[in-house]
Amino acid sequence: MHCMLILTIKETMDGGGKMWTRSKGKKEKHTHAYGLLEQKDIYGTIEQNLHANIEKVRDITGNSADIIIRRFLLGKEDNLPAALCFVSGMVDEHIVQQLLLEISVQLSLPSSSCNLDYIEQKIATANTTRRIQQWHDIFSSLMSGEVILFIDGMLEAVGVSVKGGEYRAITEPSTQLSIRGPREGFTESLATNVAMVRRRIQNPHVWVEGITLGEVTQTNVRIMYIKGIANDKIVEEVRSRLRRICIDGVLESGYIEQLIEDESFTTFPTVYHTERPDSVAANLLEGRIAIFVEGTPFVLIVPTVFIQFFQAVEDYYARFDIATALRFLRMLVFFISLVAPSVYIALTTFHQEMIPTSLVIAIAAQREAVPFPAFIEALLMEVTFEILREAGVRLPRAVGQAVSIVGALVIGQAAVEAGFVSSAMVIVVSITAIASFATPSFAIAISARLIRFALMVLAALFGFYGILIGMILITIHLCSLRSFGVPYMAPLAPLILENIGDTFIRFPLWGLKERPRLIMNTDTVRQKGGQRPKPPQQTEKEGDSN
Repeated sequence: MHCMLILTIKETMDGGGKMWTRSKGKKEKHTHAYGLLEQKDIYGTIEQNLHANIEKVRDITGNSADIIIRRFLLGKEDNLPAALCFVSGMVDEHIVQQLLLEISVQLSLPSSSCNLDYIEQKIATANTTRRIQQWHDIFSSLMSGEVILFIDGMLEAVGVSVKGGEYRAITEPSTQLSIRGPREGFTESLATNVAMVRRRIQNPHVWVEGITLGEVTQTNVRIMYIKGIANDKIVEEVRSRLRRICIDGVLESGYIEQLIEDESFTTFPTVYHTERPDSVAANLLEGRIAIFVEGTPFVLIVPTVFIQFFQAVEDYYARFDIATALRFLRMLVFFISLVAPSVYIALTTFHQEMIPTSLVIAIAAQREAVPFPAFIEALLMEVTFEILREAGVRLPRAVGQAVSIVGALVIGQAAVEAGFVSSAMVIVVSITAIASFATPSFAIAISARLIRFALMVLAALFGFYGILIGMILITIHLCSLRSFGVPYMAPLAPLILENIGDTFIRFPLWGLKERPRLIMNTDTVRQKGGQRPKPPQQTEKEGDSN
């Protein structure tokens, strides 16, 4: 860690939640600079001279074109210079115009008094205000979308919250589609994302805490949990890991994910991310913690368990038998995407006796003209398909789909006719690709894509014995993982019978009485018993008539 700052954490209440603010302590000698935020000239207090303060703002911001400074005169005789300073595009300029008009009208009245108390009182009727003295706080407020009011002769400025600007409208999530359920997804606005979850859980025990990360970007981050349901030790661990982050910029939640995960050297994700508000609300009710980051629609969920990546939001909106069948199907397609090419290599190379005779003859006839062994054949096809898939993702949507489909058909057919690969190998690779697309979580699907190549090597060397060794090693690795101290394979390893009803199978909702035991705090009861639906009881008169 290059940054050697000693930080002190101060907690204040902000709108019903906690806000962590970092105050600068003693700075030790270091070799890495974090741009403007390490310059000494942004510290200290403002001056009484309005012109000096405006020049300071222009000097620090490099006289940037988007820093708007509007000068005007206050007082009954228009003899008090003042200025509004804000960043264009980050504030609602219509409200800024109303604010300027309101200040000018109010301070021109005979009973008005040109002091900060009077000004703040008039502005606060419609906007949130605060007094600011330090230049560091002024620039933090300015860059976060507030308007700063400077008045000549006063040693304090007034910060007015009029945040605005253009944001993407709320639309259906593109990465987590569902047949049944809400159609709204998170946006890049932090306040909007937090509000969408609060609308679903209208409870004062939903606590939101904030911290600013990124020494240069100053990115706002929020953690959300339900007090009394979330485990206090896990909440404190989340706070601790976020406080340890010392980086110049946080541009997306993936930055934080890589800095707070328990294990970096694994292909399996130990932090879950989603862009669905209903998914976040459901995880909060189970005792998990959500991490929101300004500028991204993807919200992090911790702690995470392995089975969580095979659960879709519509599982809880459909009947339990349908949801259970779909979960078994997802596990099956994940297993197919993991081992299908390696099984083909093992069968055709070492274990031909396990294939029916007619099928062996057909495969042998197809492979007669193929000059490569089964491993090289599978490797060529898998790498080619990964290239096509990546090209389809990076190209424009209309072109990408055409390239993926046409490329797969043309290259596959041409490769078979040229004798490079067999028809059976094309079928195996196609089934593997479709199975990987059927996995509900991209993070776990890409893990299978990487491990698949390792299993192919083991199958080429040792046949089914190599595949078995690989699966044993994967199982051991999964059981060794933790997510914020919670076993990754819970509730299967360790076995928790009370929580088995929401794993590979899904009990009816009336049977899910308890929350996950390793995650929640003390409130273990999800719902009261005796809620199993029953047919209406016949009346005594109806019984006699029958």
